[in-house]
Amino acid sequence: MSFLFPDEQPIARTVGRRKRAPVGVPPSAEARAALDTWAKRLTRAPKGVFRYASHAQMERDRELWRAQALVDTLRRRG
Repeated sequence: MSFLFPDEQPIARTVGRRKRAPVGVPPSAEARAALDTWAKRLTRAPKGVFRYASHAQMERDRELWRAQALVDTLRRRG
């Protein structure tokens, strides 16, 4: 029961908890592989600051970049 909010419902059960790695211990090979897959992800949006006159122009460019990313992915897969 919370002392700050007495009407708050208690947590019935905890499904799981993350375990913190000890300080100075490098991540496991599995964790490193998972991080590497995210590092290889590309946004396909060109870098820089874009200023648009309207939201419609911004949406047009964003949809163009997303479509190009889809085409590139499908071509790469064959």
